[in-house]
Amino acid sequence: MVIKGIIEEIIFRNTENGYTVAVIDANGEDITVVGKFPQVTQGECVELEGSFTKHNRYGEQFNAARVKIAKPTSEDGIVKYLSSGLIKGVGPVTALSIVNKFGKDTLDVIEFNHQQLTKVRGISERKANEIYEAFSEIRKMQNAVMLMQDYNISTNLAVKIYNTYFDKTELILRENPYKLCEDVDGIGFFTADKIAVKMGISPLSEYRFRAGVLHALKTACDHTGNTYVTKANLESDVCELLKVSMDDVNRNAVLNKLVMDSYIKIFEYQGEEIVALTKYFNTEKIVAYTINLFNELCKDKNLDVEDSISLYEQVNKIQMHTNQREAVKLAVNQGVSVITGGPGTGKTTIVKCMLEIFKGMRKHVKLLAPTGRAAKRLSESTGEEASTIHRALVVDFLGSDTFVYNQNNKLPYDVVIVDEVSMVDVQLMYYLIRALKKGTQLVLVGDKDQLPSVGAGNVLADIISSGVVKVCELTHIYRQSEDSLIISNAHLINDCKMPMINNKSKDFFFEEKPDPSQMLDSVVNLAYTRLPKFLNIDSSKIQVLAAMKSGVCGVDNLNQQLQEKINPPSLKKPEIESLKVIYRLGDRVMQITNNYEREWIKDNREQGAGVFNGDIGVIDHIEPNTFETTVLFEDGRYAKYNRKDLEELMLSYAITIHKSQGSEFDVVIIPVVAGAPMLLTKNLLYTAVTRAKKMVVLVGTKQNIFRMVHNKSTITRNTLLKMFLIESANIDSFPTTEAVPTMEEVDVDLIGE
Repeated sequence: MVIKGIIEEIIFRNTENGYTVAVIDANGEDITVVGKFPQVTQGECVELEGSFTKHNRYGEQFNAARVKIAKPTSEDGIVKYLSSGLIKGVGPVTALSIVNKFGKDTLDVIEFNHQQLTKVRGISERKANEIYEAFSEIRKMQNAVMLMQDYNISTNLAVKIYNTYFDKTELILRENPYKLCEDVDGIGFFTADKIAVKMGISPLSEYRFRAGVLHALKTACDHTGNTYVTKANLESDVCELLKVSMDDVNRNAVLNKLVMDSYIKIFEYQGEEIVALTKYFNTEKIVAYTINLFNELCKDKNLDVEDSISLYEQVNKIQMHTNQREAVKLAVNQGVSVITGGPGTGKTTIVKCMLEIFKGMRKHVKLLAPTGRAAKRLSESTGEEASTIHRALVVDFLGSDTFVYNQNNKLPYDVVIVDEVSMVDVQLMYYLIRALKKGTQLVLVGDKDQLPSVGAGNVLADIISSGVVKVCELTHIYRQSEDSLIISNAHLINDCKMPMINNKSKDFFFEEKPDPSQMLDSVVNLAYTRLPKFLNIDSSKIQVLAAMKSGVCGVDNLNQQLQEKINPPSLKKPEIESLKVIYRLGDRVMQITNNYEREWIKDNREQGAGVFNGDIGVIDHIEPNTFETTVLFEDGRYAKYNRKDLEELMLSYAITIHKSQGSEFDVVIIPVVAGAPMLLTKNLLYTAVTRAKKMVVLVGTKQNIFRMVHNKSTITRNTLLKMFLIESANIDSFPTTEAVPTMEEVDVDLIGE
């Protein structure tokens, strides 16, 4: 609905994001309104689009989704407007004097003929200029925000755009809206393209070609995990995206100009001409050079920790394998080291032993993991506090950098141990490694046979294959009992052998279902009825892991079917639809993008920002009138989402195996479907099985299991980290800081980011 009125009072305003609480006079009725407003003041006429909602504490309010502003028309309104604090030095007396002189034409006089203000007693020429400049600035902002609302840009984002360009906002919107992609987080190519169409900008515009190339390159990297693509593939993607020929693009020398502007690198590598985003090129280079620098600083260490290891064994009444002892020695004596091994090979024992030794050396140690679930598991297994990498770095919500801890403000730790490092993409590794102080020892722990990170890069595999970092691979299996098959079957799968599926163990089961619809019914019944009853657990402890998103047994359909059983519709459960997905009170959901600006609150006192890809929670509240949705995440954080923000979430009764990396669930159900060999690999099944703590149930056919187990193919990622690691390790005299790319080069803003 739409309401109109005059702003009587501004109760609260957050100047950072525009959130405002005000009282308006709507035909004699005072109404409290809330929302993201451009800069407003008393006396202004507003037209608000939104709905009424009842707040538990503050009563009925109007929640404004869109805001339109008009000049006040009455003399009283103009007096209130001018004396509201908008213009420094103009109080009620001066405002009244101005209005007494010019009446209802006052604002036109200020905007178009402000020198006339000197006719008012007490207003000098300097004062008249100050009044005009202040008035002009706020009108420009309001006009720009309202213009952007016409293109379905939210008020919050519109304010952010204006704060980027100020008085040039409208000019940029009309001449080159694609520039928004380069400069403003939250604006992507397709949004800019829609604005450009409305602005009448030619589809053959050089601005469009430039934005299209960068979007195609970034999309190719995001979707495949590559950090570079071949020039031929990029050109094909650009033509498909823009619906133009490459001759049109080349006629404007777009690629060359992007190289000159430091957005991309083009060079020959392994016999092909390739294109890399400068960001990824420099990120991988800095990670590589820093790893070698840390190793160089630690190369003379030769500490004998045999007695410390023996003491640890004695206190904990264990006998460590020779392989494990070597891993501990390696970590203590290297600047950067890698410890890799499958489930049950004793990685946790090694980490605990390292902790004791480092503590005995009076080292300040920090345990990290890529996800909240992985960090929680690391804390429980070691008895020491662990956190996610993001939380340790602290999101810099208001600053100019992504994180509080960065190249200029180092983390205070002597040793950093990162678990589940196979999940860490090159960007996150860069953020971490640039925040480590000189001389920090970095221990990377993970399973090299897990799937690579969801984000771009192949960090663990590149580090191991480069040969420049010492690696200890654990092969001896400890953690398994006679009637347990999860660990032994995981290793059989990893060795390309069929798992034991005779249903005689207590924790590994197989159900033959050849038809996809039968498979679907079985998975839903297992998750909803059979396993909760058999194990006497809540269905929330059971996770369905699927290989693909589409299909009868894909994540999308599984979520719909599981939601219908586990959390059916009810008059007592408000719900909201977004992108054809219904979200209902009580639904299990997962964050599927990194949002560094998503605000959260925990325990009613701790506040912060940042919700990240893979965070799992439950819908705790849906406001019936505004549909504002609150998610309670597993670590106790509450975050709020409006309808458009729900694109950042997905139902998580079923998730893809890729999304499950770093997580651990009591019970895992895996539909083993037929499909493309490039997707259904041994590594995929191995990753899925190793997510389970207490039970695995495979549903499908033995033939499909056989195909996956014997499919050793892996999709090779195009990355440069290995090359840079070898290059920097082979330099005779290790480069100075000046020889390494600067942080500013890495932090070049990218289109669509």
